[in-house]
Amino acid sequence: MWITVGILVVVFLVVFFLEYRQRKPDQLILFESRGKINIRTTRFYPQHFSVALPKTTYSTQMNIEASAKGNLDIKVKVAITVAAALDHIPELIRVGGWSNIAVNKAEKELETIIHSIVREYTERFEIEELSSVKIYEYLIQKVNLSRNTLGLDIISLTVQSFEALDSKIAEAMRQQESARIMEQTEILNQQARIHATKAKLKADEEIALLENDLELKRYDLKKTVLEKESSLAQKRIEDELSRKRLQLAVDNEELNMLKNNPELLMLTPQAARLAEASQSLKNAKTIVTLSPNDISKGSELINMFQQFLQTAVNNSKKHDDKNQ
Repeated sequence: MWITVGILVVVFLVVFFLEYRQRKPDQLILFESRGKINIRTTRFYPQHFSVALPKTTYSTQMNIEASAKGNLDIKVKVAITVAAALDHIPELIRVGGWSNIAVNKAEKELETIIHSIVREYTERFEIEELSSVKIYEYLIQKVNLSRNTLGLDIISLTVQSFEALDSKIAEAMRQQESARIMEQTEILNQQARIHATKAKLKADEEIALLENDLELKRYDLKKTVLEKESSLAQKRIEDELSRKRLQLAVDNEELNMLKNNPELLMLTPQAARLAEASQSLKNAKTIVTLSPNDISKGSELINMFQQFLQTAVNNSKKHDDKNQ
């Protein structure tokens, strides 16, 4: 019995090591079940019942010879990188077959499709109307269908070059392109000059506006100062007029008082100065005993003072009589 068990174990180990393989991280393990293709996720898989499909990318470069309108031969270099589309594995197997090189076979089919697309596009245009950019834009629209039909993801697609096979035509196209670039460069230079001039004019206008605003602000400040000075001057004039009116009122009151009370003139500074002036007359004894000769010398002062004294005496007598 133990011998039978040992033989079975040996057979199992031999079968296991010969049939089963360990799945690598860069592999897709495919198997078919009930007519559907599925992906194994276990670490070990039976190699005769599965297909190990690499998940790595494939790159290739194509030199496509085509013709422009007028049967002018051209050459287009296209580089493409593809990988298996995980959500379109059945389409990939249908194109590439049940094999671990299914991606390579599908990529060859994609190359054929790209060749036909490029030829079909270039035959519709003149050679001077074609360019790498235009070919790329048209090509990228068409090859996107490869995901659904070929089971491939296009990682990158570039049109590396486009040129005529005839060297003379190629040289003429290069010269034409060079002239176009020079023309564009000159246009850009002139536009740069125009933009610089416009920027300078705009800066000058802004500076002029700022200076004008500054002058207006200065004018407003000067106007404010002048208004304040005018107000202060007006206030000074009004104060001066008010003081003069007050002084005039005081003088009027004094005059009225002196008019009503002439005896008060004796107490005024004017009377004192008049007395001093009378004392300067020659041979003056008293103010009331002046000779005619002396009066001729100071007639005006004497007459005034005499009148003042006479008025004072008369007023005094009238006041006494009234009291009696």
